[in-house]
Amino acid sequence: MATTVTVKKPVQVASKATRLTIPDDLCLEMHRRMVTIRRFEEAVWEVYTQGLMRGLAHLYIGEEATAVGVCAALRTDDYITSTHRGHGHLIAKGGRVDRMMAEMLGKVDGYNRGKGGTMHIADLSLGILGANGIVGGGMGLATGAALSAKMRGTDQVAVCFFGDGAANQGVFLEAANLAAVWKLPVLFVCENNQYGEYTAAKHVTAIHEHIAERAAAFDIPGLVVDGNDVVAVYEATKEMVDRARAGEGPSLIECKTYRYRGHHVGDGNPEKTYRTQEETDAWKAKDPIARFQRRLIEAGLATEADLAAWDGEIQQQIQEAVEFAKQSPYPPASEVTDHVYV
Repeated sequence: MATTVTVKKPVQVASKATRLTIPDDLCLEMHRRMVTIRRFEEAVWEVYTQGLMRGLAHLYIGEEATAVGVCAALRTDDYITSTHRGHGHLIAKGGRVDRMMAEMLGKVDGYNRGKGGTMHIADLSLGILGANGIVGGGMGLATGAALSAKMRGTDQVAVCFFGDGAANQGVFLEAANLAAVWKLPVLFVCENNQYGEYTAAKHVTAIHEHIAERAAAFDIPGLVVDGNDVVAVYEATKEMVDRARAGEGPSLIECKTYRYRGHHVGDGNPEKTYRTQEETDAWKAKDPIARFQRRLIEAGLATEADLAAWDGEIQQQIQEAVEFAKQSPYPPASEVTDHVYV
């Protein structure tokens, strides 16, 4: 005789769109990091179109609130694993834009001496365990880092960023299951930007309305949050980080968001191929930076003049990062086998 199992639904985290409930200095820092990500990615597009960067890059434009909201709830010694679309995560966790740009141009002053490129930047001093070109490749790394923290008796937390496409990888089942069984301090953060490369998530994902519903299978919390609301993302993440530090185990946070550009810089115009202009325009109307700037003004934390001045300062910083990368030399051929595992 069959038994009916009732699946628990995820908690819906409401966006507090009319008020700011976090410290003023944190609000301003989160704004600065979101704008930095946006301007950095625009600069990446420019160096690519100028032929200064070899290979392709996957831009994070439109998703800034997710990376910043999550990383704002972390400490420097907490860990993150990233994805092929990882520049936003790195900046949000404290990465230096000059060394990042140098890495993408293959220069010796880059984070990995120009040998990692756009999809493999790491900085262990900041807990950045590396971006990853393998879909779902960071899941085992983050779970392992969480296991390490538990075995060493620290209260560090690991965060695994992954996309809606990676939610269908078998490694998600394995990593989430072990994390739940061992009550590891790891947060699985699904950045649901609606598309896995060129395919809409709804066409290839059985449970596509809320991927966070999968948390029920592991008996862990599953939260759905507006990934374009940096405050909502921060508050949801902080709740789960505090829970993980207290030894209560992992959680799954799904951030609903959208990438404005194509899958990568060579994608062309996705609105003429696999998605519509109406869909893109609807998401741009919920732009994470513009929304947060309106809230800063309403809260009296900034004026239009302040925002323009800060933006100018950030653009100058990014331009200096580009020039730093241009002036940096390429690594010598003599070290081609150095700094690699053989």
